[in-house]
Amino acid sequence: MKNNKTTREADRCLTCKNARCSGGCPISTAIPQIIELYRNGDLDKAGEILFENNPLSLICSMVCPHEDNCMGNCILGIKGEPVDFPSIEKEISTKYLNENVFSQETKLDDRIAVIGSGPSGVTLAFILAKKGYKVTIFEKHSKLGGVLRYGIPEFRLPKDILDTIEKRLVELGVKIRYNDLIGPVNNVEKLLEDGYSAVFIGTGVWNPKPLRIKGETFGHVHYAINYLKSPESFDLGEKVAVIGAGNVAMDAARTAKRLGADKVTVLYRKGIKDMKATKTEIREAEEDGVQFSLYTTPKEIVDEGIIVTQTKLVVDIDNNEKLRNIDDSQTFLQYDSIIIAVSQNPANNIVSNTQENIETNKSGLVLIDAAGHTTKNGIFASGDIVTGARTVVEAVVSTKKVAAAIEEYILNLKK
Repeated sequence: MKNNKTTREADRCLTCKNARCSGGCPISTAIPQIIELYRNGDLDKAGEILFENNPLSLICSMVCPHEDNCMGNCILGIKGEPVDFPSIEKEISTKYLNENVFSQETKLDDRIAVIGSGPSGVTLAFILAKKGYKVTIFEKHSKLGGVLRYGIPEFRLPKDILDTIEKRLVELGVKIRYNDLIGPVNNVEKLLEDGYSAVFIGTGVWNPKPLRIKGETFGHVHYAINYLKSPESFDLGEKVAVIGAGNVAMDAARTAKRLGADKVTVLYRKGIKDMKATKTEIREAEEDGVQFSLYTTPKEIVDEGIIVTQTKLVVDIDNNEKLRNIDDSQTFLQYDSIIIAVSQNPANNIVSNTQENIETNKSGLVLIDAAGHTTKNGIFASGDIVTGARTVVEAVVSTKKVAAAIEEYILNLKK
């Protein structure tokens, strides 16, 4: 049975022939076609199309930056409210994922090793397992999902969705090895020796990027990526500062507020318009009671809080904006806990334990060619481990291309 709200939204859609919404979607979702099928009550066909195009369609309907993608390009949004396609996509994809039994198209002898069960790993596993490959996922945590489970709060992405995804992968014959960190014991050479035709690295970026200021190692200081793994484990106190301006910072701030912190303040060295977080994330953080201290730069962390300097944007003679510290503006702000959320870097457990180097850039991100092949034969990669922290849908887009490249690589091995 269709939802009344989503039905109204579907009826508002103009089903444009040259749909700007589809053009604005990184994975080119056929939005007018999906909405037309929805109107006609053919949710099963709509769900199939969505899943075949994007195995993480349900997740993307909940965590994508829609204001920049589909909704941000809806023609109705020029003078009014854009069509809420994410709600339609969520309803369709929920039904499809919950009610369909997945099966392999055929049975193949080739084995694929997938390191990491985040967006890239799950996407690759779905695509190749469905085609008949023997897929094994190696996950360092005790549950599937990677950043989807350990980096996105429950209120944004319910974890039972990931449990359903795991069931569907198992239906496709995917084997999952939990608490298994590739590198220290078994490395990629061992995987190839054991007969895996190809190895895919989709481990994401889990090492927090430090501020490099004095006091950062004190006991009341935490990194957002660590906090979000198990926020219930932390006793942050009543007053919490979150340093950062991206979606991870908003997630950490909103989580701290929802778990009982009386005052949560986001500190950022520039203004609202410069924040990397989406407008929706910022608005929802404000609705949750999160406060913002803008043009505030951390200088030193002390036992009782943080010392900051006020900043301002100035325009130079070439009309370029530059950030400057305001003289004599240093001040002390009292907080019980400090959460640092200024980006993440990749871990090097795979690269450092590989005999023949997998080349990386200076930030530790894995270097690949246009097909997703690393500098080591048979080893592929995509997602955040290649690009740095990006959106879920961007990871899916790049991984679909790599899945095709892996198939081609395996076929060439047999010639």
